Amino acid sequence: MSSYDQAPAVADTEVTNVLDNVDIDMVMKVLTQTAFSPFFTFFVPIFYIFQGYSYNSNVVLAPTAYCAAISAFWALKWLSRLYRNQASLFFAPPRLDWAEEIVVITGGSSGIGELLANTLAVRNVTVVVLDVKPIVTENYNIAYYKCDVSKWEEVEAVSKQIVEELGHPTMLINNAGVVQGKLLLDLKPEDIQQTFGVNTIAQYYTLKAFLPDMIENKKGHIVTMSSVLGLVGSAQMTDYCASKAALVNLHESLRYELDHRYNAPQVRTTLVLPGHTLTPLFSTSRLPENPVYKFFVPSLPPVTIVKAIITALDSQHSQILRLPFYANFAPYLPLLPSYLRDLGQWLAGADYAMEGFQKVTGRRPEEGELATKKH
Repeated sequence: MSSYDQAPAVADTEVTNVLDNVDIDMVMKVLTQTAFSPFFTFFVPIFYIFQGYSYNSNVVLAPTAYCAAISAFWALKWLSRLYRNQASLFFAPPRLDWAEEIVVITGGSSGIGELLANTLAVRNVTVVVLDVKPIVTENYNIAYYKCDVSKWEEVEAVSKQIVEELGHPTMLINNAGVVQGKLLLDLKPEDIQQTFGVNTIAQYYTLKAFLPDMIENKKGHIVTMSSVLGLVGSAQMTDYCASKAALVNLHESLRYELDHRYNAPQVRTTLVLPGHTLTPLFSTSRLPENPVYKFFVPSLPPVTIVKAIITALDSQHSQILRLPFYANFAPYLPLLPSYLRDLGQWLAGADYAMEGFQKVTGRRPEEGELATKKH
């Protein structure tokens, strides 16, 4: 996820037990296909009718009402998505021709960006990686351009070079990110400038460089990589949380500008709000090890986020991706009474997760090399 150093994972994430893969997300996937599925619940009252129960008996009416409620929920959710995308109720958008796409990925030399670049390249997509370190890959259709995306002069120059050599990008994935992991009073001015430069300001620069052609052609897709920490605060993460919160509002404001001011609603926007991800960026953070925590607050493998992003691009719809399942509740935490909000913060261990944190990626020259590694 960083547009800086590529470092090996520090934490040991090898699965040692089959139950390690069982978490709330897996449970919800199963329930979505069964107890929360209109198709599945539709057959429950029919089953009782075939068993000889009358239509107005409680054993038939109760599952019928439940099925109707479930169906209404999914219908309203789908209609909301169609409304947001000015889409047809009866016709899906034309199938996306990946071979015609040119995808720019910032911070694409490591972590999620690297996996995303290589996965898209397998689909015969022309992928452009913007990073200060080159991507190590065997895919011939990945073009690397050295660029510090926090500097407008470099972004502007590289964008012109990309257009001249490859054509106008049709998709932009703003993935570059960096974390300092320091208490507020320990942050140096250089730390703050780097955090906001890479995490936030860089996205304005890449949008200024690549969005005009998308608006002109009324086609394109912008992916904004934020974080669940952009919705809730956490100790020792003041700069990171603030930089990611800015991206949430950037996404929202951009959506309305595209719809009402630029008259280009066909340019899609996707906001990604992931929780803790198993990449080097947060590899030295400390999370609770107890099974209950891991069940309800699982860490995400990068492939999960990559799959979700590619599915969103393939659907050609603007949307918000909240991963994993608990991220869906993050927007409501600030609305809770303070004692419940603090209880959730304590249970998550959020205010102490960064104790002893060592910055692995995005280290500036004056910070030197990483002295020690945790195992």
